[in-house]
Order: sequence, then C-alpha cells, then structure tokens
Amino acid sequence: MDKHTQDFTEEENEGYVKIDRYNQGRIDSIASHYKDILEQIGEDPQREGLVKTPERVAKALQFLTHGYDTKPEEILRSAMFKEDYSQMVVVKDIEIFSMCEHHMLPFFGKAHIAYIPNGHIVGLSKIPRVVDAYARRLQVQERLTNEIRDCIQSTLNPAGVAVVIECKHLCMSMRGVQKQNSVTTTSAFTGHFKNETTRAEFLRLITAGLH
Repeated sequence: MDKHTQDFTEEENEGYVKIDRYNQGRIDSIASHYKDILEQIGEDPQREGLVKTPERVAKALQFLTHGYDTKPEEILRSAMFKEDYSQMVVVKDIEIFSMCEHHMLPFFGKAHIAYIPNGHIVGLSKIPRVVDAYARRLQVQERLTNEIRDCIQSTLNPAGVAVVIECKHLCMSMRGVQKQNSVTTTSAFTGHFKNETTRAEFLRLITAGLH
C-alpha cells in the first residue's frame, strides 16, 4: 500500500480479507479532469454546490471500479471445502450494480447462479463476492456473464455452471431509445447445464417463489 492510499473499510471473513481503498493520487488526477468537464458543460465548478463535486465523483468512480484490484479466483479458493455432494447449488437474486463501458452509465439488476459440485463446494457468500469483483469494472453484460461462469468453472471444476443475469441499463432508459422498462437477460452454461433437462430445472428454481 503506498502513502497515497487510505483504507476506508476492511472486512475479514473465512480467511479472505477485503480492503476497499482510495488512492489519493488518482483521486486528485481524476478530480482535476472533472473540474474541466464541469466547465465544458457550462457549469461553474466554484459555486457552492459543485466545489467538492470533482473529488466526490473521483472517489465514486474509484469505488465503482474497485473490481480491477480484486482476484475473483482467490475469493473462491479462500473458502473451498471437500464435500461429497453432487446436486445443484443455486444462489439467486444476487444484486448487481455495474457501469456500462460504452457510456459509463450504470446498469443494475440480479444474477442467478448455480453449480453442480464435483468434489468441492464453496462458501455461499463467495459467489456474490465473485459477482461484485467482475461487476465493479467497466463492463458489458454479455462479458460479465461469461466471466462469472468461467471463474467458477475453472476454479471449482464443477460438473456444470449456470449463470443468468437480468439488468436494466440506464444508457437505454435515460438516453438513446429511452425505453424505461426494458430488461436485458443474458445466460451462460457449462457441463451438465447444457442438458435441456438440467437447464430447465435451474430455470424453474430461479423463477419459483421459494423464499
């Protein structure tokens, strides 16, 4: 950690330490550009409501993209356990907040993830952490879906992985076609989930009102 970096939260859980940090050097650099942007759109960056806006935006951007500093595979490896269980494990309704790389506007929604263990299971909290690790980057939903799938498949080596993501994109609802109620759904499957029967069971479970 360099002298410009300040920790603002630290959490330890099952051997994995998550640290969010601000790099003051980056904050200052990003903030200076946002001051110019405010001027370019016709605003006065010195007026009371905007004086601290460049720094706030810089800190927000650093938080929203902190996934670049995380290693999703290590998150999973920190809580892998040998277990003789070979049925489907489903974690659904995982909240997602990410930034579209095309317009740098948010997209948000839910991820539904399942895997079929093949000798190892993983602590359930680690799957949402993996989602966050990839979502907190500049993204497109299609790549995000594949990255989550591939990380779980390559790290746990399960008999199959299924990922379905449903999101609303502000680049569609605030600009462009301005369709406020549109939802984008993406999916990715490996192994047994390529079988129609197994995939149908997964889709039934994530749409069932079991909770």
